[in-house]
Amino acid sequence: MALAFFDIDGTLTSAHVWGGLMAYFKTRKQKRGTHWAYLAVHYPLYFLRKAGLLGEEPFRRRWSADLGWYLRGESEALAAAIGDWIAQHYLEGTWHAPVRARLKEHLARGDTVVLVSAAPLPLVAAIARHLGVPHAVGTRFEIVDGRYTGRVIPPPTLNKQKLIQARAYLRSHGLPADWIDSWAYADSITDLALLEAVTHPVAVFPDEALRQTAIQRGWEIIA
Repeated sequence: MALAFFDIDGTLTSAHVWGGLMAYFKTRKQKRGTHWAYLAVHYPLYFLRKAGLLGEEPFRRRWSADLGWYLRGESEALAAAIGDWIAQHYLEGTWHAPVRARLKEHLARGDTVVLVSAAPLPLVAAIARHLGVPHAVGTRFEIVDGRYTGRVIPPPTLNKQKLIQARAYLRSHGLPADWIDSWAYADSITDLALLEAVTHPVAVFPDEALRQTAIQRGWEIIA
């Protein structure tokens, strides 16, 4: 049975799941203090990254880990409902048609398909359900007495961790994994470890670094 991994942000969709999380509360005029605190902490880091004073990996790691602030005090049921809203409403009109078509092809063949994203796991799982994908790997956050504490369970599902956590997921769920016939779809050079681990890496609407890598190595490019 073939194996296929799909990133979400920039790959399956042109939007970002974290943007959907923020939009959910913004449309309801909730979590305003959380939102301003998040921006106050992370926008300076954004400009440091743009100036070359902060690396891409530490920037994304902090950005992803702190998304748990938005879930602090909320139930697992609400987190799932937020994910459903993002999948059904926020991402509507942003899906990349050729990548959705590939996803459907893999599912139709009976391949083991896994969504792998740095976004919070309950949101990734909801998007997977919306797309008919049975497996999801994402950043996990601490739950105490049925409520999110806002604290990340490190490390976030970023960079090499996408591959490490995807492998761990397959093992823990006893899933057949044919790495001889394996695929990965991603848009960023930060997903290089996952792309290098499969026999059919596909660069999707890639950033410049990934585009150059894909050209040099003869990888398929969807753009």
